[in-house]
Amino acid sequence: METLTHLHQIREQRGFSAAQIAKLAGVSRQTIYAIEAGDYVPNTTLALQLAKILEVKVEDLFALDSGPAELPPPLAVDLLSAREESSDHFSKGQPVQLCRVGKRTVAIPASPQPVLPLADGVILEHAPRAAVAQVHVFQDDLDTEKRLLIAGCDPGMTLLAQYLGRFEDVDMIVAQSSSQQALEWLREGKVHIAGSHLRDAASGEYNLPLIRKLFPKGDVKVVTFAIWEQGLALRAGNPKSIRSVADLGRRNVTIINRPKGAGSRELLDNLLREAGVGHDQIRGYDREASGHLQAALTVSMNEADACIATRSAARAFGLHFIPLATERYDLIVRRSFAKMDAVESLLDALNRAAVRRKLEMLAGYDTSHTGEVLIA
Repeated sequence: METLTHLHQIREQRGFSAAQIAKLAGVSRQTIYAIEAGDYVPNTTLALQLAKILEVKVEDLFALDSGPAELPPPLAVDLLSAREESSDHFSKGQPVQLCRVGKRTVAIPASPQPVLPLADGVILEHAPRAAVAQVHVFQDDLDTEKRLLIAGCDPGMTLLAQYLGRFEDVDMIVAQSSSQQALEWLREGKVHIAGSHLRDAASGEYNLPLIRKLFPKGDVKVVTFAIWEQGLALRAGNPKSIRSVADLGRRNVTIINRPKGAGSRELLDNLLREAGVGHDQIRGYDREASGHLQAALTVSMNEADACIATRSAARAFGLHFIPLATERYDLIVRRSFAKMDAVESLLDALNRAAVRRKLEMLAGYDTSHTGEVLIA
């Protein structure tokens, strides 16, 4: 069910600006706008605060709607590109950012861009092969319930991080890693949450058999993030006419691989075995990228002809995509971290219509099981 809100109308009737309401309620102005747009459903405490400030009942502000959620109608926009022919820089399904400029609505590509790193410090001393170091910290604010470290390889986690940062004041940090490495770090207590899409060959089940093996005491909670497609991400236009994994064995084809323990590498190895193609026949087999986006970026820069990646990663860089498998990506949380404010905010966000809508439209994910608890 969707939640309907009359906050905007009642706020204006009472003569309050969004900034005034936000200050009185102790939230950001963006949060008030998100509530009014229906993108964010406040918790009970905030709903009661808003009703008290506006001197109305909670049910005057919010109501349940059992009807299906509808997307806003399409907009006519002006495409903005650095190229002379702006339409050449856009394609169907491509993510864009929008901004009102006078009477125009302008769209620019929302493709990933190289930026300076978001850092909390710099390493001062580091012994070779040591797992510890001395770091010069910019600001001593790391000990907080609002900072969360997640390990995994899912490109869609960036969308979740944006939502949590904007509406829940949660600073979510993603450590790019293979699924196997993420689970090992979780077992060692080095991350709060691990993401995984590892398939058990014997049962065909994703993640749960390995999780039960690594955590025999059952001290984890497992929640589905999304169901995605993995496949061959190829240079735009597929200039090498690659049709299947078997074509990766051709002498004129170079790939970028993923590390051992990555679900993508496991998928590639299984398909190569079925096709009768040996690793020694694959140019670039030993060359690795740490994540789906990094692998897709390598292909987009013409430094490789192909990689195994999610449809979302291929779409982000305008690559040709050939689907090979449908997989389930789960989030695994240690029970000792499950009651953290940041973890609870993240799990709650998985049930938000706005988050699911972005995962569906931007990443191309199936969110029909998003938020489903597999191990409580």
